[in-house]
Amino acid sequence: MLNISERGRQMPPSPIRKLVPFAEAAKRKGIKVYHLNIGQPDIETPPAIMDAVRNTDIKVLEYSHSAGNESYRRKLVEYYERVGINVTHEQIMITTGGSEAILFAFFTCLNPGDEVIIPEPFYANYNGFACTAGIKVVPITSHIENGFALPPIEDFEKVITAKTKGIVVCNPNNPTGYLYSREEMEALKTICLKHDLYLFSDEAYREFCYDGEYVSAMHLQGLEQNVVLLDTISKRYSACGARIGALVTKNKAVYDAAMKFAQARLSPPGLAQIMGEAAVDLPDSYFNAPKKEYLSRRNLLVKRLNSMPGVYCPNPGGAFYAIARLPIDDADKFCQWLLESFSHEQQTVMLAPATGFYGTPGLGKNEVRLAYVLNLGAIDAAMDCLENALQVYPGRSKEMHKANLAI
Repeated sequence: MLNISERGRQMPPSPIRKLVPFAEAAKRKGIKVYHLNIGQPDIETPPAIMDAVRNTDIKVLEYSHSAGNESYRRKLVEYYERVGINVTHEQIMITTGGSEAILFAFFTCLNPGDEVIIPEPFYANYNGFACTAGIKVVPITSHIENGFALPPIEDFEKVITAKTKGIVVCNPNNPTGYLYSREEMEALKTICLKHDLYLFSDEAYREFCYDGEYVSAMHLQGLEQNVVLLDTISKRYSACGARIGALVTKNKAVYDAAMKFAQARLSPPGLAQIMGEAAVDLPDSYFNAPKKEYLSRRNLLVKRLNSMPGVYCPNPGGAFYAIARLPIDDADKFCQWLLESFSHEQQTVMLAPATGFYGTPGLGKNEVRLAYVLNLGAIDAAMDCLENALQVYPGRSKEMHKANLAI
């Protein structure tokens, strides 16, 4: 009998996408679904970068260099200079989305059985990438009460073993929206140097910092050989479908090894590299409008959530996500119930259960992640749905309601 591989059995489903069949079924019944479950912005992709692809004069769409077109990598040097990161084009590798950058980093720096520490809740697909690479994610818990700040360094020290080879951080954070301070980033630098660890830094949302300073892992002096920066144009330019990312490192051994994986998959997407190259030429002012829009959406979302009885949502400092604690028994059941059994004026809302963003079993059962990627009117309507849903949900918890009021 044919069998599925152990890796295939262990591969976790996406908590962001696993409820899609229920959303599709709701839509077939004529119910409008507000998608706050996934970080798919509704901000228009800049026309100038779309035009760069439309107007290109290519007779044959050839393979690019495995590291990406040199012209694009040289343009990215200019982009990184503008955010205080000094690298050469030979330290930049273009990848098929940020996802491939993460996979290349894990494949290159870690052996099967090695461990990486990640503050939880964390981007759920880190689990999938770790499974693919045969490594173990060791979570350390951050808490909603302090807005998901970096856990104390003592918590990192407690779980470091001979198998620990790196720390993964996402700044600003997905799924919490927390923006790590310079002091927190310096603390990570100290522990990485002390224990000779890689710092894998996912910086997909650097343009969207609202309440503090953006600090890149590449701003940390003395940590240059430990840092592997993971990047993407997906959220920055509202171009998720382009599937263009980057792995950036000053560690030549890491870069050279990653190149072998890049060569094995031949090259990153050709037309999307043209789009990415054109994006570098957008004026710095381009980000003013989307940043202002996301800030307005954040403020509305957080205000509406915290006005609901029994709900608590800390104010996220960056990205376009928030995690809220709800007076419910089980986030997975609740999110499915919203799609399967509930509607308000023929509308409902799709959320991501926070359980899938925690590595520790049992955590996040009364939390959900919301992506404020819809316009203000849609967010307001979605919050109307959620507020009404919480009033009639069979699994509402009165005890949790009382506990939340004490925060």
